[in-house]
Amino acid sequence: MTGGQLLLNGLAAFLTLCIFSFLYRDNPFYKFAERLVAGVATGYWTMLLFHTNFVPVVWNRLAHDGRYEYIIPTMLGLMMWTRFSKKWSWVSRYSIAFYIGISSGITITLSLYASLFRQLEATINQPLTFDAAGISSFLIIVGVLSALVYFFFSAAHKGSMGVISRIGIYVIMIGFGAGFGMTVMGRIALLVQRVIFLRGYVNSLTAFFGG
Repeated sequence: MTGGQLLLNGLAAFLTLCIFSFLYRDNPFYKFAERLVAGVATGYWTMLLFHTNFVPVVWNRLAHDGRYEYIIPTMLGLMMWTRFSKKWSWVSRYSIAFYIGISSGITITLSLYASLFRQLEATINQPLTFDAAGISSFLIIVGVLSALVYFFFSAAHKGSMGVISRIGIYVIMIGFGAGFGMTVMGRIALLVQRVIFLRGYVNSLTAFFGG
């Protein structure tokens, strides 16, 4: 490893330790690393969106293709920057209202189709056989129906309804637990990668100065 690479890796190791220092308590090193990450990420995504979205989608179509209807979304986007002005910040509310309204209309329908209707369709089409796959399909059907019964509030959850809704609660808790466990394991994987990086950097230092 060259001296330049060692210097860059040293900076990365220093910032990693700055983030880890929050485990002790909030301190200036952690605040510096946190703001540096936020600033670099903001600058990177701003320039990326400018070159991959604004220039080809807006500027080229206005300047070269004569698509003047793109002036309307361009003006709405520019109006959002008035949020930084105390006097004109109210102007950005119109842009935000358009954005939320359009996004809600598109997202709600897509979410209902992908997360509800397609899931129910896949559940109904589960094959019921007398093997491991059939048992798994049966458990999926029971779990989905029980979770749906739990959110059915038109009838009291008593008797058989109460038993099924309680099974639905267990199914929901298992789903939440699995999602939480997957999230924790993802974060643990990131932690392990950083620890391996720090160990490798220490070994590189030893080899560089020892050799």
